Amino acid sequence: MLRSILWLILAGAVAGCSATSGIQDSQYSEDARSSYAGPGPMRGSDGPYLLGPGDRLRIKIYSDADMSGEYEISSAGSVSLPLVGDIKASGQTTHQLEQVIAARMKGRVATNPKVSVEIASYAPYYVYGEVKKAGEFPYRIGLTVADAVATAGGLTYRANERKILLRRAGSSAEQIVTLDVPTKVYPGDNIRVSESLF
Repeated sequence: MLRSILWLILAGAVAGCSATSGIQDSQYSEDARSSYAGPGPMRGSDGPYLLGPGDRLRIKIYSDADMSGEYEISSAGSVSLPLVGDIKASGQTTHQLEQVIAARMKGRVATNPKVSVEIASYAPYYVYGEVKKAGEFPYRIGLTVADAVATAGGLTYRANERKILLRRAGSSAEQIVTLDVPTKVYPGDNIRVSESLF
């Protein structure tokens, strides 16, 4: 009997912990969704946008106008702020980065820092291979592979329309896509149009 009562108390405590954890996860997700200002996460699926190399940020420090400005995330995935140093930005939402910067500043640069982070511009995407104007292009929300190829001047006469190779930023794997199926492009993506064998 005593063992049964102890088991019920323990089960209730565990359930309470799980419920609390669920609330925190839900709040985190809500925070991430509220900071969502982009096409999708880094890189290549739906959800809150995660920052990555090449993204340019507008960071506002309310207590120090001199520190406010635009900063680009480096290839190493960090932003460098005066008096604060390098801060890892890659893989975080804008809301998460606000919290990290504020925590780093607190007690060192300001007593109660208030920080705002917005995306000024996304990392570019790249198109090369059998297109008329290969190169680096500025990203815009809602871009598809067909749009990207059109921006690069369209296909050459040698292009294989049925074999467009898409490599997501941060990945080494290429996937085959076609122009007739609307496939989203994300910041930092590489699109390679292969040559037709016939």
